Amino acid sequence: MTTARNADVPLHLAGNNAPVTEEVTLEPAEVVGAVPEELNGVYLRNGPNPRTGWSPHYFAGDGMVHAVALKGGRARWYRNRYVRTPLYEHPGRSRFELAFDQATGRVDYRVSTANTHLIAHAGRLLALEEGGFPYRLTPELETVGPFTFDGALRTPMTAHPKICPGTGELLFFGSRLRPPYLTYYRAAPTGELLQAQVVQVPRATMMHDFAITENHAIFLDLPVVFDPAAVAAGGMPWRWDDGHGARFGVMRRDGGPVRWFDVEPCYVWHTMNAAEADGAITVTGCRVPTLWRDGPGDFDGGLPALHEWRLDLAAGTVTERPLDDTAVEYPRVADTEVGRRNRFGYGTSFSLEAMPERSEIYKYDFADGAARQAHRLPAGHTCGEAVFVPRRGASGDDDGYLMTFAHDRSRGTGYLAILDAADLAARPVAEVHLPVRVPTGFHGTWLPGH
Repeated sequence: MTTARNADVPLHLAGNNAPVTEEVTLEPAEVVGAVPEELNGVYLRNGPNPRTGWSPHYFAGDGMVHAVALKGGRARWYRNRYVRTPLYEHPGRSRFELAFDQATGRVDYRVSTANTHLIAHAGRLLALEEGGFPYRLTPELETVGPFTFDGALRTPMTAHPKICPGTGELLFFGSRLRPPYLTYYRAAPTGELLQAQVVQVPRATMMHDFAITENHAIFLDLPVVFDPAAVAAGGMPWRWDDGHGARFGVMRRDGGPVRWFDVEPCYVWHTMNAAEADGAITVTGCRVPTLWRDGPGDFDGGLPALHEWRLDLAAGTVTERPLDDTAVEYPRVADTEVGRRNRFGYGTSFSLEAMPERSEIYKYDFADGAARQAHRLPAGHTCGEAVFVPRRGASGDDDGYLMTFAHDRSRGTGYLAILDAADLAARPVAEVHLPVRVPTGFHGTWLPGH
């Protein structure tokens, strides 16, 4: 059972944020409801799990992937495995010490936590973290090693690349702490790197996510900036800077100049989607008014809420508006709608408490003014990001299932929740209960046919 929070334990290691100590392979303990017969694949989710039991910040824990395989109406197995990176192999060692060569000034981007996201492209499963190279995994979660597109990747890779549903291309960017600060990349459906273009920005900022449309990439240059003094003091290297301003950059996906659009100061961890029509690009995402104004321990900047920015390409102007006032994060759309005008989007309630009363999963209907529906988990049950998995022959972007790992505080164990995306208020289609705890994590994906 998860106990009450010890005040001496930092938030990122308290409650279900605490790491687990073992890698296991086991059969689920029980299934409540029925796993749909058509679900044939593996649900995977990444997250921080410090091997030593301690880390200075939530982002610093070693990457651990948790997965449940489904086939023929049953749950076949659950596995959790660390991503074998140099940080895993040298527990407790400083990332700076392992990655930075003081004699040459070079940074070894193989040094990564690989703890943030997972994406499958061109037959490869990649574990991602924005400060280093991606790490290739097998569907059974064994680490193959760092992946660099045959040496063509010379910078870190964002944890939030986008796969175009029309072309199959993989679009992403890499951020560095010294010039050139930002590089945009485009890879073919077969995995070869087709394009690498430097995007000129004045300094290193914490650019966590971006967005795409059918013709454009949209970069978020926001006021959380790199602070070398904080690094020298052993702290997190990011802080808010009112002098930096906030802007969105629009560039054609095949390259060219970037047009910048000033927006109201804010930070955006995650975009939900973007689309273009009638000479404008509309971006949706979770907006925070400020972030870390007084350092990474400062959470007084407000909670993230769903927001819309409309960039008028002809007039060069921006119109923005809040879409909801409820705290929400981990926004997702159906993979078939990335970069297109989606009707539905999904998110999860957000709290800074170690043990909130419960979680809710939200569904937004953009054909109805972003009206919000909710699935409320039982009291004492919390969850993270919900991933949309389409039904066979799906006819819309809510014709399918939402999957997420949830935590039952009374049992102290985790389960995979499978919801009907078309009827979010209904009871879960299935709960695949596990005899172990699955810690809170970040982002996941569905890998069909494995």
